Amino acid sequence: MKLKRLIAGLVMIGLIHVHAHAQVPQEATGADLIVHNAKIFTGNAAQPEASALAVKGGRIYAVGTEAEVLALKGASTRLIDSRGRRLIPGLIDAHTHVLNEGGYNYTLRWDGVPTLRRALAMLSEQAKRTPEGQWVKVVGGWSPYQFEEKRFPTIEEIRKAVPNRPLIVQYAYNRAFLNQQAMEAFGVGTDKFPKLPDTVLEKDAQGRYTGVIQGNTFMFIALETMVPQLSFDEEVSSLVQTVHSLNRVGVTSIVDAGTGFRGYPKAQRTVDVLARDNRLNIRMPFVDIQFADNVVDAQITAITKTAPISPGQNLHPRLAHGHTYRGAGELLSAEVHDHENFDRPAIVIPPEKWRELVERDIAKLIQRRIPFREHISYDENITPFLDALEKLNEKTPIDGLRWSLEHAETISPANIARVKALGGGIALDTKMALHGDGFIKTHGRDKALMTPRLRQLVDSGIPLAMTTDAFRAASFNPWVGISWMVSGKSVSGTEVLAKDNRLTRAEALGLFTRKAAWFMHADAEAGVIAPGYLADFVLLDKDYFSVAESQIPSISAVLTIMDGRVVYGAQDYGAMSPALPEILPAWSPIKQFGGYYTAR
Repeated sequence: MKLKRLIAGLVMIGLIHVHAHAQVPQEATGADLIVHNAKIFTGNAAQPEASALAVKGGRIYAVGTEAEVLALKGASTRLIDSRGRRLIPGLIDAHTHVLNEGGYNYTLRWDGVPTLRRALAMLSEQAKRTPEGQWVKVVGGWSPYQFEEKRFPTIEEIRKAVPNRPLIVQYAYNRAFLNQQAMEAFGVGTDKFPKLPDTVLEKDAQGRYTGVIQGNTFMFIALETMVPQLSFDEEVSSLVQTVHSLNRVGVTSIVDAGTGFRGYPKAQRTVDVLARDNRLNIRMPFVDIQFADNVVDAQITAITKTAPISPGQNLHPRLAHGHTYRGAGELLSAEVHDHENFDRPAIVIPPEKWRELVERDIAKLIQRRIPFREHISYDENITPFLDALEKLNEKTPIDGLRWSLEHAETISPANIARVKALGGGIALDTKMALHGDGFIKTHGRDKALMTPRLRQLVDSGIPLAMTTDAFRAASFNPWVGISWMVSGKSVSGTEVLAKDNRLTRAEALGLFTRKAAWFMHADAEAGVIAPGYLADFVLLDKDYFSVAESQIPSISAVLTIMDGRVVYGAQDYGAMSPALPEILPAWSPIKQFGGYYTAR
C-alpha cells in the first residue's frame, strides 16, 4: 500500500513538472534570418565556400547549400535573396580613429575624389553654404597621388576656391594649406600660433607667409583645437555618419586606437547615446590615449579613479564586443612618437628613451595586466624598443598579455621573429597605398617595394592585421589598401610593392577579417562565416574574387549585416537600410557630398 501511494505521488509530481514546463513559452523554431543564392567566401578552411547561411540570436546558425539552409526556415524567418552576389565576412579595421572624428560632419571628405579639379570645385561649393563664423575644412583621408593631375593644390587655387571663409586643407599629418582668413585666425607668425618642433612655415620670395605649413602629428592636433567645435548633438550626428560610412564599405567592427582630443571617458558620451538606443551599428572595442606629462600614469588614473573600468569590460553589453576597453595605446609617450611622415626622413629616437618608456611605463601596464599597443613606424626604433622589452620580460613576464606594434612599416625579418617570440602582434596599415609615391621620393624605390614585408609577415604566422589608420593619416576605405596588397600599386598606379611581396586576394581579405579578429580579442568568434561565429557579413556590389584589380578600390557593400541585423542597404536592398536621423548641422559637407566620393 505504501508502495502504491509512493508511486502515485511520484506520478503526480511528474504531471505537475510536465504542466509547469508547458507554461514556459517555447523559443520560436527556425532561423531569424536566411541569406541564400550567394557566393559565400567563408574564411573557414574546413568549409571554404557555401551558397546560403542562417542566423539566429545574432550568431551564424548554419552554413551550407540552399537545400540544407532553407530547411531551417521557420514561420518568422526573414529571407534575403543574394541574387548570386559575393558574400564575405564583415571587415574588421583593427586600428582606426572613429572617436577622433567628433568633427566628421564639419569636414569635407576628399576620399576617392578622382581629380584635383573636382576637389577644388567641392571646396568652392561648400564655401557658399558654410555660414559666417565657421570654417571650410578638408582634414586627411586623401592623397595628391589619387588625382588625375598627380599633384597638390597650389595656394593660389586654394584661395580662389574659398575667398570668404577660413579654410584648412590638411594632407595626412604632413602638411596643411591655409587661406588668408585661416592664417589670421590661427595667428600665423605671432605668439598665438603653436610653437612645436619640426614645424616649417613656408615663406615666399618677399618673406611673407604663404599659408603652407609642414609639420608632424602634434602640430595638426593642436590646430584642430583652434577651430570651431561641434555641439554635443552635432558630435552624436557625426558618430552616426562615421559609422554609416564604414558600414557602406563593409566594415562591421573596428578597434578604436585612441583619441588625441578626448581621452576616456569623455569620448564615450557619444557612444553611450547610440548604445542606449541600440543604434550602435558597429562593434567598437577601444584603447585609450591620455595626453599628459606621463601618458601611462594618466591612463591608469582614468581607468581606476576617474571612471573605473577593467580590461575586457564591455560598456555596451547588449552587443558582443560593442564598446570594450582593450587597454593602452597607441601613444604611450609623446617623446618616442616617430610620426610616419613619409615626406621626411625617418625620425630615430635615442635608445635610452625607449628603455625609459619600457622600464618606467610599460612595466606598470604589464603588472596590472593592461594590454598595450605602441606606435612605431621604423625598424631603427623597433630594435631598441624590443631590446628593452625583452629585458623587462625576463624580470616581469608579459606571459600571454596581448600587445602589439602599430604600423611597423619598415620592420626587419629579425624583429618580426622577436615580436612573435614575445607573444606580440603587428597591426600594419595601408598608408603606402596613398602615400607610397612620397615614400619613394624620400626613401627610394627599392625600399618601398619591401615596405612592409607583407609576404614574410604573413608567412611568419605572427598575429597580423592590415588596418587603415583612418581618418586623417589615410582613407577609411579598406578596399584601397586591399587593392594595393593584391596589385602592388598605389592610388597613382605606381608600383610600390614588389611582385614577390604581394598577397593573394584571399590572404589580403584575411588581414581585414579572420586575422584582424585577434586584435579585438575575438579570434574564436569573429572574421569567419561559420556556425557559432558572430553574424557579421557583407554582400558586395562586385565580386572581389573575379573583378579586375583596377576595380577593387571601388568595391562597396550593397548589404551589410552586423549582429544579425541590417545596418546598411543599397541598390536592391536600399529599402532594408535603417533610417538615419537628419544630419547636423544643416550646412554639413557630409549632407551634400557624403563621406566618400563614390557614395553620391
